[in-house]
Amino acid sequence: MRIVNFIIENILTEASITIALIAMLGLILQKKSVGSIISGTLKTLLGFQVLSAGSSIIVDSLTYFGEIFTEGFNMQGIVPSIEAINGQAMNELGLGREIAFTFLAIFVFNILIARFTPWKYIFLTGQAILWMATMTTIFGFFVGLRGIVLVLVGGLIGRIFAVAMPAIAQPIIRKVTDSDELALGHFCTIGYIFEAGVAKLFGERGEKKKSIEDINLPSSFEFLQDTYLSVMVVMVPLYIVTAAFAGPDIIDTGGQNYLMYAFLQAIEFVVGIYVLLAGVRLLLGEIVPAFRGIAMKLVPDAVPALDAPVFFPYSPNAVILGFITTTIGTVLAMFILPQFGLAMILPGMLTNFFAGGTAGIFGNAVGGRRGAIIGGIAHGFFITLLPALLVTILTGMGFINATATDVDTIAAALLYAWILSPILRMF
Repeated sequence: MRIVNFIIENILTEASITIALIAMLGLILQKKSVGSIISGTLKTLLGFQVLSAGSSIIVDSLTYFGEIFTEGFNMQGIVPSIEAINGQAMNELGLGREIAFTFLAIFVFNILIARFTPWKYIFLTGQAILWMATMTTIFGFFVGLRGIVLVLVGGLIGRIFAVAMPAIAQPIIRKVTDSDELALGHFCTIGYIFEAGVAKLFGERGEKKKSIEDINLPSSFEFLQDTYLSVMVVMVPLYIVTAAFAGPDIIDTGGQNYLMYAFLQAIEFVVGIYVLLAGVRLLLGEIVPAFRGIAMKLVPDAVPALDAPVFFPYSPNAVILGFITTTIGTVLAMFILPQFGLAMILPGMLTNFFAGGTAGIFGNAVGGRRGAIIGGIAHGFFITLLPALLVTILTGMGFINATATDVDTIAAALLYAWILSPILRMF
């Protein structure tokens, strides 16, 4: 068990190590020189770490923004946190071993499915698999499953999501990247497909469809064609206005004027975007050629399913539009859903940026600018509705006022609660 825990905690959930090892394996299978193997492995590791550093800067900035947003507009409700659910499951229910083995089962099943079926997607976002293993283990435990059956059922359901989600998203990913070399490995995919569906219904079509990436601006505003400057122009007023509503006493600014502090936090957000996109470019330059070795030898035609930020450089304006429109949708849902007896779910800025940004890419690709705007607001409403539905079920299981964020893991939980549980209770 110690070895299993070591592998999970230090390798499989450390995405940078996993992807670097996969790159090394791919280069070895292609019989590259020792120098090329070392270079490709280290550059892959470096690229992912740079990407992670960019994400960390963004997370810090958005954490601050989330606090002033919540306080500034006097919001009270439940903060979704799969981490809290995972901690309670392992510490109070003693399900740590089962979650670990379910994690491994999902990983192994995914490789086998990719090797022996037409679905060639290998899901490489380890943290997402851990959250899926957490949810399937908890809900399997509460419907009465134990031991190896609990692990195998959880692994099977997790594997279905790990293969099906990249496959469902691939037609739009292919359209965005103009290739089949990459797939999306992120357990918010049902939300992305939902936004794409709304964009298809209410967005622009045919010759009328205009991408948010192709905005024609007057010469005096051409500087906004630069991704980073355009992000800055949007985020700086957003941060400063929110800080003005929150007032000077919400955050310890270390003696600095709170509006100036907000301005610098907005700039840090843009810096995070810059670092993240640099890491993505470095990573893609190495992982795609290296993965070709695995595709040729171990799993023919395999496609790596990577985390959502990998796709941000393909449509950066849509990412920001998706963030803003998803946030609007989550705020609307926060006030509307309690009118129907559901819990009040506070908008999560991290989810709104990473999931909302990716959803924006989908909405823009399918329905142009109008599709991305309408679809983004609907996406925000959708990703608030599912956690609200989950609150009641989790409360009945002893997880008081807890809920999750990633809609695919919530869908897996609802699958247990609404379908598997009634069936199992018949026997």
